[in-house]
Amino acid sequence: MARSKEKVIRKRRPGRPPTGVDPLITMRLPAEMITALDARAAADDVSRSEVIRRFCELGLKAKGGKR
Repeated sequence: MARSKEKVIRKRRPGRPPTGVDPLITMRLPAEMITALDARAAADDVSRSEVIRRFCELGLKAKGGKR
């Protein structure tokens, strides 16, 4: 018996499709800190997320901190 050539239609998942490969982390920041991050991002011509990534890397590389 021959198999039928029916197309299998998969249902789409609700919501926006993922845009990147890294996991999403959310956090709350005071308005003053967001303003300072936005100013730094504008001065360096990068996104707010990139500024946060850079500061996290600097903090993790800093010596003498608690681990």
